[in-house]
Amino acid sequence: MTTNADPSAAQPPPRPRRRAPAGAALLREDVTEAIRAAVFEELAAVGYARMSIEGIARRARVGKTAVYRRWRSKLHLVLDLVSAVAVQGLPTPDTGSLEGDLRLLYEVTSRALRHPVAGQIIPDLQAEAARNPDIAEAMQKALSEGQQSVATGIVAAAVARGEVREGVDENLALDLISGPLYWRSVVVRAPKLPKGYLEGLTRATAAALRAL
Repeated sequence: MTTNADPSAAQPPPRPRRRAPAGAALLREDVTEAIRAAVFEELAAVGYARMSIEGIARRARVGKTAVYRRWRSKLHLVLDLVSAVAVQGLPTPDTGSLEGDLRLLYEVTSRALRHPVAGQIIPDLQAEAARNPDIAEAMQKALSEGQQSVATGIVAAAVARGEVREGVDENLALDLISGPLYWRSVVVRAPKLPKGYLEGLTRATAAALRAL
């Protein structure tokens, strides 16, 4: 004699559905930006050699895991930030004259280079670049691409207006445009630019570019 078994009794109980990852498991942009800001502050405060993921996380008010989800190490983190600076670059001035473009560029660049955070970070990363080829490459790319695109735009506009001859050496033009201010602000690290310095630098650079 057989009995009719309940078909449902032979079936395993259904597994509970897995919940989709909550918002905390995603890479929130506000957390990413907080970490980036913390890196700049930590670099300025302790330098690259003493900087740690723990210190960055503490300053950003996040856990270390949040940092490691985004970057494998502090080297990759710094390389990413330096590369981002190269991509952003500086806006190319468009005042209608060579001297006007140079003056505006120098005003913007001077403010950026003389910012306390930049004043600490750039020399420190340059020193680290002498020991780390990856940082050296990233720094070279950030400095050359950011400035080169702007200088090229200024020179191209001046050529189109007839202020600079066509076929001018762009590399030499870049050195003339970017070198003096960078030297004084980052290498010499003068506490304050002399009165009228930017005006004089603008006139001298414009004259040098016309003479090329």
